[in-house]
Amino acid sequence: MGQEKIQDFLNELPRMREDLPFSPRLLKRLFIQTGSNSTASLEEVGETLSKDQGLTTRILSLANSAYYGLQSEVQSVPRAAAVLGMGEIRNIVLALGVQSLTKQCDLPEDFSLGEYWQHQLLVGMAAREFSRMTDLGNPGNLFTVGLLHDVGKLITAMRRPEDWQIIHDLADDESLLDAEAEDRHWGSDHALVGSLVLSSWELPDELTEPVKWHHDPALSPAHSNESMIICLANYAIHAADDPEGPYVELTEEFCPELEMDFEEVMETTAELAESEEVEQFARLLA
Repeated sequence: MGQEKIQDFLNELPRMREDLPFSPRLLKRLFIQTGSNSTASLEEVGETLSKDQGLTTRILSLANSAYYGLQSEVQSVPRAAAVLGMGEIRNIVLALGVQSLTKQCDLPEDFSLGEYWQHQLLVGMAAREFSRMTDLGNPGNLFTVGLLHDVGKLITAMRRPEDWQIIHDLADDESLLDAEAEDRHWGSDHALVGSLVLSSWELPDELTEPVKWHHDPALSPAHSNESMIICLANYAIHAADDPEGPYVELTEEFCPELEMDFEEVMETTAELAESEEVEQFARLLA
């Protein structure tokens, strides 16, 4: 029965490209224009995004939030891209795309959007730092992956709230990790759910694959380093949030995989977790 339920759910996911507030073609063009090898100008990026005036307004609202700490207000997307960088504009657009999905469904009472976004942002920030510390992967891309890594949990809560609640209660009652509870419930996990949705948005493999394998990074066929960094960032942020929970031991055990010092990882993570701006930004997205 569980296999049938998850298969029906997985079959629905590619159609979620139709639920984006903007065309996936816009997103694909934006990724091409903001890629590391792109020669696109700030004006061209602004022109791509200005085709959706509502999106432009929301981009500027987040760009001018306390999270970025700008000295003066930016009033155009090209100016925001010049000040923040094209990668940050891309992240804002993705966050707005995910945010828009949450307006379409009622979420379970136990699902906190504020906590969800705060975790995504902190994992992105930790992944970016760990990438710089290890010289593995692209720090900007890894922030993006961190921002998206648990989107499968959100999609499950939106589209299968009763199953999400069963999984949530099972994890609490039996002290399981979320991925373990998901596997026991229906033989799959949120990482696969998220990667299928993001693939339907035509995001590149360097983003979708680390999302898919962030609980089993050794299985990633082409992006195992990036998957390991996201795995460690996820563990470390959870460990900082719950020093008595299982993630502290998981973080310590995983650090040697990336030749990283456990104390340094936890010190870096603790500094990130203290950011009040992250909480403020999460509230804007929630």
